[in-house]
Amino acid sequence: MSLIDRLDECARFSPQLYRPFIIEGHPLGRIRDNFANTLSAYPAVFDVHDAGVALTQVLQTIDEKTAAVAGVLEDLRGQGMFPGWRGEHYPVSESYYAAPLLTIERATVPMFGTMGYGVHLNGYVRDRNGLRMWIGKRSMQKQTGPGKLDQIVAGGLPVGISVRENLIKECGEEAGMSIALAKTAHSVGTISYLTERTEGLRHDVLFNYDVELPAAFKPTPADGEVDDFYLWPIEEIMERIRETDDFKFNAALVIIDFAVRHGVLTPDDSEYIVIAEALRLGRFSATKVR
Repeated sequence: MSLIDRLDECARFSPQLYRPFIIEGHPLGRIRDNFANTLSAYPAVFDVHDAGVALTQVLQTIDEKTAAVAGVLEDLRGQGMFPGWRGEHYPVSESYYAAPLLTIERATVPMFGTMGYGVHLNGYVRDRNGLRMWIGKRSMQKQTGPGKLDQIVAGGLPVGISVRENLIKECGEEAGMSIALAKTAHSVGTISYLTERTEGLRHDVLFNYDVELPAAFKPTPADGEVDDFYLWPIEEIMERIRETDDFKFNAALVIIDFAVRHGVLTPDDSEYIVIAEALRLGRFSATKVR
């Protein structure tokens, strides 16, 4: 196995199976054919045709769009769809910085293939033992990636909160980290991917942060989303990512990026060029979306 396998996990996409999801003339997502057929049962909300799925033009304002789509999704939820319902709304827009055209329940985002956003924090310690990183083990009750290994803190970005505000909130909720310590984290860039998962099509941008933690700090699970934390040498973590699928797919990608930025992976590694270019360009395999 190799680190390239982890990159490929973030690049599984068969475009011929999808139709564009169109709002106000803009293609903002991708809907698989079988879900498009399901939505065709709601012609007052969705205009479904071979070339795409669009919201009907009778829906004008963001509130009208949001309410109409929410009604459909609630109905489908009642039929057994979307078991991971979160009660959080995500924006649907042309970019992270554009005003949303509507908002939808977080659990349904992959079914529409719209952009999702998250924030991930690499918490590390550098001392006489070398470079070590705190790793969280996700609760077995989590809808996605139960029991998988993850960053010390990671979370989705619902509507109505900034990236940094969300990071500080998640630091307290997931790891028992003080606001003062959380504020020492610094932004280190983004990772993006488009990949097919069991929950649907994940088209995500992750805002990544690093924080160097004092040796005395020990994270504590606070909100039930993390079962335990481990402080491991970065070399052991990289070997585990290389040889197993123990890490959540996007957490592995974030750590690989960390390893490149901190010189853990160097040009002497035979995969270095492929990895560095993939991370820089956001393209992870021959099936990449161009």
